[in-house]
Amino acid sequence: MIWLTAFLVAAGSVVARQTAALRMARALNETRQRRTALEGRRADLERRLRQAASRAVLVPRAQALGLRLPADSEIVFLPVADSSGP
Repeated sequence: MIWLTAFLVAAGSVVARQTAALRMARALNETRQRRTALEGRRADLERRLRQAASRAVLVPRAQALGLRLPADSEIVFLPVADSSGP
């Protein structure tokens, strides 16, 4: 009778561990699928952002607001102070 009880306890613990492992594997698979979907969404949003910030989109919008492109003589480059040294 003791051997039967020990066997049933051992078998029960193996079944419980396998059930927990299957549950964990299912959750991991769902998380991976969600991550893949989010990475795809991120790539799409980055593509849309690059397109919206492109010159082909911004110049017509700026012109519609009455803005114009500066002439070469109107562009001034300002030096930036180096903050790494004293």
